[in-house]
Amino acid sequence: MTSLPLLTLMMVVPVLGAIVVAALPNGSVRLARPVALGASLVTLVLAVLAWVAFDSGSTAMFQLTETHAWIPQFGVSYAVGVDGIALALIVMAAILVPVCLLAAWNDVPEAEAGRLKRYFALMLVLEAFMVGVFAATDVFLFYVFFEAMLIPVYFLIGLYGGPQRQYAAVKFLLFSLAGGLVMLVSVIAVYFAGPGGQDGFLVENLIGGMDGSTAALRWMFVGFFIAFAVKAPMWPVHTWLPDAATESRPATAVLLVGILDKVGTYGMIRFCLQLFPEASQWATPVVITLAVISVIYGALLAIGQTDMMRLIAFTSISHFGFIVLGIFAMTSVGGAGSTLYMVNHGFSTAGLFLIAGFLVTRHGSKRIPDYGGWQRVTPVLAGTFLVAGLSSLALPGLSSFVSEFLVLQGTFMRYKVAAVIAALGIVLAALYILLMYQRVMTGPKPSFADGKAPRDLSSRERWVVAPIIASFVVLGFYPKPVLDIINPAVDKTLQIVGVSDPAAATDASGSAK
Repeated sequence: MTSLPLLTLMMVVPVLGAIVVAALPNGSVRLARPVALGASLVTLVLAVLAWVAFDSGSTAMFQLTETHAWIPQFGVSYAVGVDGIALALIVMAAILVPVCLLAAWNDVPEAEAGRLKRYFALMLVLEAFMVGVFAATDVFLFYVFFEAMLIPVYFLIGLYGGPQRQYAAVKFLLFSLAGGLVMLVSVIAVYFAGPGGQDGFLVENLIGGMDGSTAALRWMFVGFFIAFAVKAPMWPVHTWLPDAATESRPATAVLLVGILDKVGTYGMIRFCLQLFPEASQWATPVVITLAVISVIYGALLAIGQTDMMRLIAFTSISHFGFIVLGIFAMTSVGGAGSTLYMVNHGFSTAGLFLIAGFLVTRHGSKRIPDYGGWQRVTPVLAGTFLVAGLSSLALPGLSSFVSEFLVLQGTFMRYKVAAVIAALGIVLAALYILLMYQRVMTGPKPSFADGKAPRDLSSRERWVVAPIIASFVVLGFYPKPVLDIINPAVDKTLQIVGVSDPAAATDASGSAK
């Protein structure tokens, strides 16, 4: 255990880094990138310390906690803490942010000093908010971070994105604000339905302490769920994602799809299931249906895309359908699988977006038909792109396979038809990934206008790809350390909801329940 306020430090360090980057004189703009990278690496060290300090055998709901009165008149506290689910997502974010900063090294030229400083400062501010939203154990504080995240993302898309960046940024903002406003109504209602008092918004006080009619609690659940479904994103409130991901810089797309969108699925566990157990069971048939639709719909639309980035965005809609399916299957195996899927999806999506971004930088086009035969020109880039794609389609031995298998196994225990239909998503995933690779990388060697072939991955780009590829292999062959952290939190959630595994079920480690 440690007495250091690790979670607060993980928010303070990126903010301080952003201030330093923004305050650099234009003559020292070259320091902006290493300072930003240094701040993110310090945050990563703090995340590792938090992982080491976390006791997976503890019976406490949250660890590494800090609680301070913030607005006591309204029961609002600055309260942070983590269970295994939150900690796994924070560590994932802490790993991906320096990777994204390194990938974005040359996104803005040094000649544009002001834009360069703002770009890296915004990414650091976003990291602080991401840590805050996963660590918040006060409902109102969570809402503040939930909405605050929109600001840096809006500017990262709107100022640094592609030709349709303004449209994509505004669409992202409107969808997110609409969902957030619906959730705000439920947040206010939660306070009045809870025990009230100085700590009236604390999650621990609200669990089992909500006093309201069944109808009222169900409406509160719906308010939270709509906001999280938009963020996740689920069909039919997903339409902002393809535009936002396509128009974003690759590093921004990773932060958006790989990390920020996990707030939606994380919120379903932390707030929908834990605060409204009866309403969660009441809504499960509808949510399971929407999740299965998302799996199939996202995969089918991915197959038909000609824009590489848009294709990857639609694959994420399908993957998030799997995650929601595992959450609302309400089995220990499905819950563990969905949480592990959040982590694995973050890394696999990062690999696809960043490596595709390296490819687009070399050729200047996102259109799949403009490529062909690139494995003969850039073999290392092609190989890493294939590995990232194979992880995304859940090839056995790579990380996504473990989580996808657990989700389907956990779902089949309780909802056999839904699991069978969702399993079709695996077949469709093989189609959209392998077809994309075939069209982009295979075929005769392409010719280039200047007669000079593009270079393969540089040393910096290989440093970007290396930890991502390593995560596929490590989590594919040995996911036990992550599952050991996740499982107690999943079991605790099922206890709160009041459900248990069906007879003869097994937990994620394979032992009989």
